[in-house]
Amino acid sequence: MLMSHLSDAVGPVTRDDASAILLQRLEGGVMLVGAVLLYAWLGQSWLVFALLFLAPDLAMLAYLRSTALGTLAYNLVHTYVAPAVLALLGLVIGPVAFGLAAIWVAHIGIDRLLGYGLKHRSGFHQTHLGPIGKGRHRGQAT
Repeated sequence: MLMSHLSDAVGPVTRDDASAILLQRLEGGVMLVGAVLLYAWLGQSWLVFALLFLAPDLAMLAYLRSTALGTLAYNLVHTYVAPAVLALLGLVIGPVAFGLAAIWVAHIGIDRLLGYGLKHRSGFHQTHLGPIGKGRHRGQAT
């Protein structure tokens, strides 16, 4: 059942691939929940959370310039490294940085949970978690 579901989601996968993909998606869910709980604990504005939640996706605009630049920009803002650095800077800057980092982590977490992975240079629809969107069902009419 799991293999069939993941195969539908990301194309042909082996049992090992399916396990790795499932773990990464579950990890994204845990990061999402943890980041939202941290944000709630910080007591910062939920309006700010809502306004900035999709901000990392602005990196997709770099695809207008080139696939290579789009891939680089998207992947840079969709890893946990940058929000972790921002959170560390929060020790100097203050709690606003922690809140911004939590929003960022929540965004990355929901992307992973939904199966949106880091992009490949072969195209926006190819990710480390498998194909998404139009590239997901090769051979089918769109």
